[in-house]
Amino acid sequence: MAIVRASGLSKTYRVADKQPGLRGTVRHFLRRRTRDVAAVKGVSFSIEPGEVVGFLGPNGAGKTTTLKMLTGLIHPSGGQLEVAGHTPWRRQRTFLECITLVMGQKQQLIWDLPPLDSLRVNAAVYGIPDAIANRRIQELAEMLELGEELTRPVRKLSLGQRMKAELLAALLHEPQVLFLDEPTLGLDVNAQARVRQFLADYNQRTGATVLLTSHYMADITALCPRVLLIHEGALFYDGSLVGLSEQLAPWRQVRLELAHPLPADAFAGYGEIESLEGSEVRLLIPREQLTASVNRLLANHEVVDLEVSDPPIEELIGRLFRQGSLEAFR
Repeated sequence: MAIVRASGLSKTYRVADKQPGLRGTVRHFLRRRTRDVAAVKGVSFSIEPGEVVGFLGPNGAGKTTTLKMLTGLIHPSGGQLEVAGHTPWRRQRTFLECITLVMGQKQQLIWDLPPLDSLRVNAAVYGIPDAIANRRIQELAEMLELGEELTRPVRKLSLGQRMKAELLAALLHEPQVLFLDEPTLGLDVNAQARVRQFLADYNQRTGATVLLTSHYMADITALCPRVLLIHEGALFYDGSLVGLSEQLAPWRQVRLELAHPLPADAFAGYGEIESLEGSEVRLLIPREQLTASVNRLLANHEVVDLEVSDPPIEELIGRLFRQGSLEAFR
C-alpha cells in the first residue's frame, strides 16, 4: 500500500499584477489587479514504503511547492493527497511525528548553540525519553561521522558538518518518510559523498521512504532507482532512471583504441562517428545494433582497447528540460 499518494495535486497563487515605475505603483494602489499563477498542475504519483525516489526539475518547476504540500506547510488548491495515512495540511501530531523535511538552504539548528543542545530540544518536542534520545544521537552520530562537532557552536562548524548535524536533528524522531530538498547543496565533493552514503545506509537500516530533490545528478544516480520529472508544474515522467536513459538515448557510445590509425570510411556501416583522432575513434551505435557492430569491429580491425558507455545522464536530462517533454526525443 502506498505511503505517499497524490492525485491531481495542484497549487495556484494569486499575485499582484503591477506595472513598473511610479505610474504603475499609483495605478496599482488605486485599482489593484491580480493574476493567477499555477505553480503545480494536476500532479499524480504514488510512492511505496521504503522507496527512494528522485524528484527532478529545473528551477521554478514546482518541486519545492510540491514538497511543501506533501509536508502540510501549504494547502493545495485542488486534488487529493495522503501521506502515511494522514491528510498533510491538517498538521496532526501523529502526522508530524512520522515525517521530516530537510531543506539544504534553511536550517533548524540554533546558530549560537552546539548542535547537542538543539537535539535535546528536539527530543523534548517529540517526547522522546532521555535514554532513547541519547542512544539515537550516538547511533546517528556514528553513521554521520560526527563527534566533538556536536559540542561546538553551530556557527563554528563547516558547511558539511552543519548539514550532517541538520540531518541528525531531522532524523532523531525516526520518521517513516523523509522529504529532502537539496540536502547536499553547497557541499564539497567529499561531503556530498558522505551524505549520500549515510542516506543509503539509513534507508537500508530503517526502511524509511525518501523523496529527494537535487540539482546534483550524482545524488540521484547514487540513491534513486526511480525518478519523477516535473516541468512548468506538470509531471511528465514517472519511472526508472535506467528506463529514462534508454528513452532519451537510443544509442551507446563506443570508444575504440586501434593498433594503427584508419580513415573515417573504414568505419562506414558501424554507426555515427562522434570523433576520430589518430588511432582513437568514438562511435555512436544504436542499442539494438550494439552487439553485432562490436563483434564486426573486433573481427575486422586490430582493436587494442574498447569501451562501451551510456551518455552522461545529466546531459540527457538537461536537454530534456530544455525541450520540456519526452516527445522531442522520439
